[in-house]
Amino acid sequence: MSPLGTGDLCRIFENLDKNGDGQVTLEELNWLLEKIGIHYSVDELESSIGKSNLDFNEFLYFYGSISSEEIVKSGGLESQEINEGDADQETDLAKAFKVFDLNDDGFISWDELQSVLSKLELWDKRSGGNCNSMIHPYDTNNDGKLDFEEFKSMMLFTIS
Repeated sequence: MSPLGTGDLCRIFENLDKNGDGQVTLEELNWLLEKIGIHYSVDELESSIGKSNLDFNEFLYFYGSISSEEIVKSGGLESQEINEGDADQETDLAKAFKVFDLNDDGFISWDELQSVLSKLELWDKRSGGNCNSMIHPYDTNNDGKLDFEEFKSMMLFTIS
């Protein structure tokens, strides 16, 4: 089961598609990745994707492929030695965590997540929902918020 449902991904896609043409450019996709602390050049994305823009179905495929790649790279749930790339990834995730931890208490609540996504124009407050459903699958101790390890699990599974 995907932690982000099709509806969530549709809202993200629509917000990324600034000109409303039904296509997300690599620049728009790269903007999102940069905002969450994942750094690729547009050339690297184009080389990986093979085209300069994505329609919604291609966006879903991209999301699924990067989620699957991370599970394979991490060896599923098995631990592995930290190499230089893993250390860089850990640093990027720590930076991203700080972006979402608005009150700097070491946790990300659903309202902090929703607030940041709203500021990035990736969450529509008028939808009436909240981000609780996004963090719930990763909230292993069921305290209603994510610590860094829970956040890391969510990010590694969903986007990187």
